[in-house]
Amino acid sequence: MPQSSTVRPAASPPLRRRAIAAVRRWFDTASELDDNDPAADRIDWLRALPFIAMHLACLAVFWVGVSPIAVAVAVALYAVRMFAITGFYHRYFSHRTFRTSRPVQFIAALVGAACVQRGPLWWAAHHRHHHRHADTHQDPHSPGQHGFLWSHAGWFLTARAFRTHWERIPDLARFPELRWLDRFDLVVPVALAAALFGLGALLERVAPQLGTSAGQMLVWGFFISTTVLFHATVTINSLAHRFGKRRFETRDDSRNNLWLALLTFGEGWHNNHHFFPGSARQGFRWWEVDLTYYGLRLMALFGLVRDLKPVPAWVLARAAQPSARG
Repeated sequence: MPQSSTVRPAASPPLRRRAIAAVRRWFDTASELDDNDPAADRIDWLRALPFIAMHLACLAVFWVGVSPIAVAVAVALYAVRMFAITGFYHRYFSHRTFRTSRPVQFIAALVGAACVQRGPLWWAAHHRHHHRHADTHQDPHSPGQHGFLWSHAGWFLTARAFRTHWERIPDLARFPELRWLDRFDLVVPVALAAALFGLGALLERVAPQLGTSAGQMLVWGFFISTTVLFHATVTINSLAHRFGKRRFETRDDSRNNLWLALLTFGEGWHNNHHFFPGSARQGFRWWEVDLTYYGLRLMALFGLVRDLKPVPAWVLARAAQPSARG
């Protein structure tokens, strides 16, 4: 007697495999989705769950409250990690605008990995691609091509964007310690979160007069500080290509914006940077505040970095011409 129906599994094998792969990539980024996959340019919601959870965790502030110590730690971690992103992920790893020793390179990469903006090799590979194709359809975070929301965060969550393109960073890929940080990019943030929770628990026990708890240190020091850090960083993608002044005529839409420069320690002088990305300094004029450059100069005084590439005289001369201001 023929069967009238066929029993189907609860979930198709491809869907199950995709879910397992997404969870595995939370901890090990070595296996990423193929660029030819039809889903490569869509948001990978399973892969993005930790990123979403980080934002939702900020709401826990209504339960844990606030204390001066917790806020101070949040501000300090924002400043230290912003410098690691701007000074090293960007100006060192991406553009090689100065030199340093291998130990300092690793320590800077370690601090940068705590920003939850993926590993140093991923960051540099992606940013080099951005400069090569700025504000064209191949630029994944061009607001002119893809709109504000996509340029601000949407692109960051696609399967294609999760990949590290090794062919773009042959100078960096030879360091096994950097490859490890890039592959296991969740290790450092989790360690930082655990350390903050432990510090808060210790302060709660030995110095209760401070009014600081483990929950406060975790929520303020990690979740709020990291979330603000992320959105401040990506304003250079979404806002610095829309709002500000154009001193130089470039083939992209980059602009100089004082407020973004203050927020991101000098990255807001974005038109300067796109015109000449080979300088360790992005504020080309004395009044263009560039906190990252000042920090690098201080490190150079102590011999931690060297050979900071200056702004060439011809670039400064071009900047002084009225016709170059746009």
